[in-house]
Amino acid sequence: MSDEEVRPFPLSIPERDLADLRERLDRVRWPDRETVTDVSQGPSLAKMMALVDRWRGGYDWRRAEALLNGWGQYTTMIDGLDISFLHVRSPEAAARPLIMTHGWPGSVLEFRHVIGPLTDPAAHGGDPADAFHLVLPTLPGFGFSERPSMPGWDLGRTAEAWITLMDRLGYDEYFAEGGDLGAGVTDEMAAREPAGLKGIHLTFAMFAPTPEERAEATADEQKMLDSADYFWTDLSGYAKEQSTRPQTIGYSLADSPVGLAAWIYAMFQDTGGTPGNAEGSFAVDEMLDDIMLYWLPNTGTSAARMYWEMAQAKWSSPATLEHPVKLPAGLCMSPAEHVRKSRRWTERRYPNLVRFTELAEGGHFTAWEQPAAFVEDVRATFRATLSSGGPEWSR
Repeated sequence: MSDEEVRPFPLSIPERDLADLRERLDRVRWPDRETVTDVSQGPSLAKMMALVDRWRGGYDWRRAEALLNGWGQYTTMIDGLDISFLHVRSPEAAARPLIMTHGWPGSVLEFRHVIGPLTDPAAHGGDPADAFHLVLPTLPGFGFSERPSMPGWDLGRTAEAWITLMDRLGYDEYFAEGGDLGAGVTDEMAAREPAGLKGIHLTFAMFAPTPEERAEATADEQKMLDSADYFWTDLSGYAKEQSTRPQTIGYSLADSPVGLAAWIYAMFQDTGGTPGNAEGSFAVDEMLDDIMLYWLPNTGTSAARMYWEMAQAKWSSPATLEHPVKLPAGLCMSPAEHVRKSRRWTERRYPNLVRFTELAEGGHFTAWEQPAAFVEDVRATFRATLSSGGPEWSR
């Protein structure tokens, strides 16, 4: 078997692993109740108990497993690491390839509601000309991608792996999309300017405004800065821990399903479109599906290490004032996204900005929370890319 071979990777979790999970959930030792009436101390005991009650009785992992297998799961070794990915080909012969990258604490299931409309627009009331072949890779150390055993797998190295993956799949020309950490990977791909990459779409911009931009902020930009400052001051404890001591929190993430669930659920609660109310933005079973993609392969710790890798590399967005991203780009932001960017800040770093969208609803997980708006924005961005006079598509 060649290391470069693309192999089918159907999931079939052993029943003993599910039984072990049920036993752990049955033995959970709960903390005492929070001393506040809001979520300022984290997920409430009542919400976590309700989540675990559903997890223990009524939730069906096999449904999620069948969904993933139905789309088509594959794996291939890149740079010494087995990378798991979904490859969903469109029925439209003229469909264009699109690689989409999730973030933390997300997974490929962030895209569950947009896969159908993007690959088969005609079946969802759309124009067949907007069809895409989708490649949805799982970040190294996340989900069922292999866990790195040595340091070095940061966002830049991941971007190089994604470029290799698209080449290996035979896609000479393609688009890229990403949010959260996936936006960083997509930025890194664009900064490398591979010949095949024709444009990008982001639902999160990872650059930081300069001191001068902060000092000269308009009233609307100051609101964005205040929101981001609140996020980094009050809601980003997870990032500090994972950036500095991922192994420490990792013991809890690996040993306790409830500990892992609370660590992830907190982000759905704090960054979704209904702040403080995760269930207002996400179906409970869908949140559990996502949590299972960390629990079953035991990748809570290895996923956390991506933040440590970024800290070690002193990572910052490659989209800078000095070296702006030249490729056509689109940015779509939701109103409940804490870390937003203005159009003028964005245009300075993406001078070929073909689309800038501020949605009416939603939070950080745009594709998951606002699938129809996400699909339309992706379609419109890449329509604009093809007509912008940017990199020519040869087919």
